[in-house]
Amino acid sequence: MSRPKPPPPGTEEASATLNLGEFQNVDTLTLSEASLVLNALVAKRRNDRKNVNETEMLNQTLNYLDHFARFTQKENVEAVERLLSAHKDLAKFERTQLGKGHRHAATVLNIVHPSLTEWLGSLCCITADEAKTLIPSLTDKIKDEDLRELLEEISKLQNR
Repeated sequence: MSRPKPPPPGTEEASATLNLGEFQNVDTLTLSEASLVLNALVAKRRNDRKNVNETEMLNQTLNYLDHFARFTQKENVEAVERLLSAHKDLAKFERTQLGKGHRHAATVLNIVHPSLTEWLGSLCCITADEAKTLIPSLTDKIKDEDLRELLEEISKLQNR
């Protein structure tokens, strides 16, 4: 008897139903969280005079994160994470995307991210309708009014 054959790669999708394959329940970071982590790591290595190995890829990643991360203060990043984590009914990938901060998110929707929680923390949607359009799997998981309140709280933290 042989093991079950894994699904072919590329069948993952983030649509009305999340199908993220092996990444279904993986913890992920918002762009703001990733920016804080990478910048802190690079700063520590520079401070410790360790080889930072600043490759072109690292520099491009840091530039991307600096450009698109919507929350730059650690306190605000943590506050957004607390707000999003309180919504256990949402997948990790979905929560992440709500606070991400990428205003051109429609171009990203066909790219599979490690989990849906990070989408909410990354897109920084303005309205519940926008969030549900960009993250279709939210439709049956959260009421428009609750989502609107969550987005307003995230927006308040973004403007600080």
